[in-house]
Amino acid sequence: MYIDKRVESILSPFVHYSLYKVRKPRIRLEKSMLITSVDIDVGKEVLGVLNRGKYDVNVRGKSKISYSERSIGKIEEQALPLIMSFFNKQEIRATFAVRGQLLEVDDSILDSLDGSSVKHEIAAHGYYHSDFTRLTHKGADLELKVISDKLKSYNIVPRSFIFPKNKVAHLGLLERHGYKCYRGNGSVISDAMDIKKEGQLYDVRPSLFVGNCTNVRLTRNMINIAVQKRLPFHIWLHSWNLGLDRKSIAARIERFLSPLYTYAKSKEKSGVLTIETMISAIEKISVIS
Repeated sequence: MYIDKRVESILSPFVHYSLYKVRKPRIRLEKSMLITSVDIDVGKEVLGVLNRGKYDVNVRGKSKISYSERSIGKIEEQALPLIMSFFNKQEIRATFAVRGQLLEVDDSILDSLDGSSVKHEIAAHGYYHSDFTRLTHKGADLELKVISDKLKSYNIVPRSFIFPKNKVAHLGLLERHGYKCYRGNGSVISDAMDIKKEGQLYDVRPSLFVGNCTNVRLTRNMINIAVQKRLPFHIWLHSWNLGLDRKSIAARIERFLSPLYTYAKSKEKSGVLTIETMISAIEKISVIS
């Protein structure tokens, strides 16, 4: 049965909330964690112009709506400074996953993150935004090498990996290239408040995708469940899913992100929740383990 994707995005938080309310926890932490990861799929309009669809003819989000690389880059140019400014003002640490190819044309995003007043994590999001399930072992090895080398040239050693298009594959290569964790592939049913060890890697499971229709009240209630059960709650987003222009993005930040993270900060102040990046979360998990 076909379900309109906008309807699906509205219904998704209801399904997540219902499942998390009844699901038996697999782990229990000393206190709950809120983890945030942001995927930078293109970063700049100029990258999409130069590629001319060579690597991503279209970029698709959870809504399954497709946009050209150039369109995504243009939106992210407007969205990323607003998101970074918001997180810095709220003192929220987040994991930003950078596409390596972006650094061939512009490194201002790295400068902004590295010089931030808040200690964000800079993670890897592949080099060409390639689907890892379609790469050979050799191709995946090369992609991981070039993104790691590129970030290391900026004195950044990536420890978290977010698979482009959320297509998880070649985990053994992640270990070889020094990664400690990744964000697994999620869906309405498979999303979880969980961090699971796979070999020497940690899968920091996605708990909820935040789009333009995500309900703030239900998301706060999911934070309450995570606090009650002492679980990690990992929300993730593409910056371009918040809106298509600066005005709509700023409005979405004000209406959704601001009340959500204000609530999370109140829980942090109460001592029942910590705000983490992917790597800081697994560092705490490994100590607990």
